[in-house]
This record gives sequence, structure tokens and C-alpha cells, in this order.
Amino acid sequence: MTPPAEVAASPKPGPFLPPSLPHTTGPLFEHQPFFVSWNIPDLVCNRYNISLDTSPFKGVATPAKVPGQFLSLFYTDRLGLYPHVDLRSGKQFNGGIPQRGNLKASMDKARADINYYIPSKTSRGLAVIDWEEWRPLWDRNWGTKRIYQTLSVAHVMQTNRSLTAQQATEKAKQQFQVAARSFMSGMLAMGRAMRPSYFWGFYLFPNCYNYGWEEPDYTGRCSKEVRRQNDELLWLWESSTALYPSVYLQVSLADNPRAALMVRNRVKETLRVSALPRRSGTTPVFVYMRPVFVDNNRRFLSQGDLVSTIGESAALGVSGAVLWGASADYDDQTSCEAFSSYLSSTLNPYITNVTVAAQLCSNFLCQGNGRCVRKNYNSNYYLHLNAENFRVLHVQNRYFVLGRPTFTDLKTLSRRFTCQCYKGLSCSPRTHSELAKALLFSVKQGVRQKAHTLNKSMLDDSQQASITKDNVKKNLKV
Repeated sequence: MTPPAEVAASPKPGPFLPPSLPHTTGPLFEHQPFFVSWNIPDLVCNRYNISLDTSPFKGVATPAKVPGQFLSLFYTDRLGLYPHVDLRSGKQFNGGIPQRGNLKASMDKARADINYYIPSKTSRGLAVIDWEEWRPLWDRNWGTKRIYQTLSVAHVMQTNRSLTAQQATEKAKQQFQVAARSFMSGMLAMGRAMRPSYFWGFYLFPNCYNYGWEEPDYTGRCSKEVRRQNDELLWLWESSTALYPSVYLQVSLADNPRAALMVRNRVKETLRVSALPRRSGTTPVFVYMRPVFVDNNRRFLSQGDLVSTIGESAALGVSGAVLWGASADYDDQTSCEAFSSYLSSTLNPYITNVTVAAQLCSNFLCQGNGRCVRKNYNSNYYLHLNAENFRVLHVQNRYFVLGRPTFTDLKTLSRRFTCQCYKGLSCSPRTHSELAKALLFSVKQGVRQKAHTLNKSMLDDSQQASITKDNVKKNLKV
């Protein structure tokens, strides 16, 4: 596997990150500043005895109703009594709109749901609430979601028919937003209290709504109005212990540089929001992605598309990514075989590349006390291993990286990236002379990226014989 080459052209001038970034929550996995978690169903593939190699992923879970997983995904029927409307049938569930829901009964059921799906009180993981039927801000319920405005106004008029349409709308807006906040913040509060070691948040929050990538002047930036509305949701960010934005791609963004613009600005807005609660460390961000396109689930993302999603997210300094899949994505032998092949040929080597590069940058540039973040968020620099000095190997169902950085590699990282410290730690970026000393020390100690680096002690005799000295010299600059 040849890692993607860096963009040769000089990036256009863009907004730089502030010289001193706020401290952030430490990594969920030790020495893993960036990781990718698996949240894809495997039932059908297992039925066909088709193996899906998940070895590069940290935290493997299925979206199915399985308790005790690293990632607990709470759909509408899995947490409390979520008030919503079935748009197809028009049927209203649990009151239909939040102000008609029974909050106490919902919280009682949610307590039992959390005990069932996360039975351990001490385990760590991700807790993602997937409530997409309505949005807590009135003005964001457009399109098919406008039914919640209509029903809310009708609810007000039933109790006071003397109100004008405008008065009823204003009152309905207030009631809706208060009730929506109670349901959402209440669920997060209960989750935090019952399972404090899990990272609680809502899928799709925050959002940037930066569509329109087919327009000629598309920049990907979130509008001022969207940022203002996200500021209004401060109560939600204060209630959340993790943020889960989505950067799913449509086919129109396949191998398209505008995909990076879309992802970059959604992640940037999420990182901005993560600092709003003004805690001792910013809220961790886990970006939701899919290995297939939203509007064509039989087409996999190319390596360039992976750079635009996983690569962008890692370079901007998020804590991790979640790879999600629908049951319809892998529902027969053909789709399972294609996915298995894609994992080994494209996805797994790239994930290994980025996660090791993020760790290498953290260890050398930030002394292991923080994660690397682009100095210029709008540049096209990525956390990729130098193909001349590193090689990704697949040995005994595990992925390893053979190689070590050169001083030139480290200087390049220091020009392009800075450090965001984990809370309570100091991580000022090392100077060039300090990087040289760190590199020399690592060579003397035989440190080759610790747990991620392949060395002879990890191989049995038969494997050592298959990797000849000539092969190693060819792929490694000492």
C-alpha cells in the first residue's frame, strides 16, 4: 500500500488556528490520539462464513440490539419513550411532539434501557443517542419535519382558541423548545449519572448544513446563522460528554476535492462547539463516516475519499471516527465478499497508516501529551506516513508498520502541525534540535512506535524467513 501523497501545490492562505489551543480531553485509548471504531452489522456476512477483518479498529460493535458493547447506539425504540411522528403512516408515538410526551415515564424506561444495554458500571465506551425525527430548535424543523411545528401550533390552539396565528406560533415555539430540551438534556444527564465512563452525545450534533457543493463558489464554510443557532444549543453541549457529527458522502462528492471542504468545515464547527462549555478540556469529537456512499451503498469510498473523510478528521485533531454501516449495505454474499476485499485492499491499510502517523506525531512533536493539529485548518496537509520510510504489513491477522521517521519527516510535521495538549498536561511543540535528540534517543532505545511497530521479536522464524534482509533494506531507511 502506498500512502497518499501530500498535495504538492502550496495551500492558499487560510484561517490559522490560535497560537494557544484550549486543552482537550485525553485519549480514550492510551497512546492513541486518533482511532477508528467499528459499528457495522456482520450477521449476514458471518452466515456466509465471510470474514470481515476488524483488526485495525479500536472498539468493535454492531448496531444491532446487543447489550454490553463498546459502542451503544440508542435508536428511537431503545431509550425512553421518544415522542415522534411516523411520517409514512402519520401515527403519533408517545404524544407525537415533545410537549405532549410523558417525561417521567420516559426517564423511568430509559433507566431500565441503560441498565440493559450497558450492564457494566465501570466499562468505558461510546454512548450515541440517535434521535433524528425532530430537531430541538424550532426553526430547524423544515421540510418533512415541519409537521412538528404544525402539531405544536394545533396543540396550543386546542387550549386557547382566542390566540392569533402569530401568538399561537410563538407560544408553540417556546413550548416545543422547552420540552425538546427537557427530553434531550434529561437523557444525557441520566446517562452520565448511570454510566459516567461512557461518552454521551447525540448523533448528528452539531451540524453545519454546508450543502450546495455543486455550486461554483462552494467553500464548505458554515453560515453565520448556523453558528449562531449552534450557540443557542449551549445547553446541549454542556450536557454532552462527546460530540458525534456526520460526514457521510454522496456520490456527487466521489473523488471530488469539495468533499474535503465539506468535511473540514463540519469538523471545524464541531471543534468550535466542543470548546463552548468552557471546561478544563474540550469535549471529545468522534466523527461518523460510512465506507460506502449514502446514495449508492454498493460503491465504496476510494482512497482519495478516505483522505477527505478520515484523513481530514485526523489532521484537524478529533479524537476518533466511527465507521457505521446499515444492514442493507451488506445483505448478501456478493456485498459481503466485496466488503471483505475492500477492507484488506484499501480501508484497513489506510486506517493503519493514519492512526500510526497520528501517534508518531503526538509522540515526537507533542511528547505524547497532546495530539497534532494542523496549523492552518484550511491546508491540505495530512497525518500520513512517508512512503519512502514506512511500510504497512499484514501479519497473522494484524496490521503493523515497519519503519522509522527521518529527521526530515519530523521537521516537516513541525512546520505543518502544532500540538493541542490533553487537559492537565504540557505539550509545547518540540523545536528542531529537540526533535533531533528525541529521534536519536528513539533509535538508541529501539523504539519503533511502540505497540504499532513491527520488529523481529514479533515474528516467528517462518515469518522472518519470508521477509528477507533485502526486502527490509528496500523499504526502510535507517
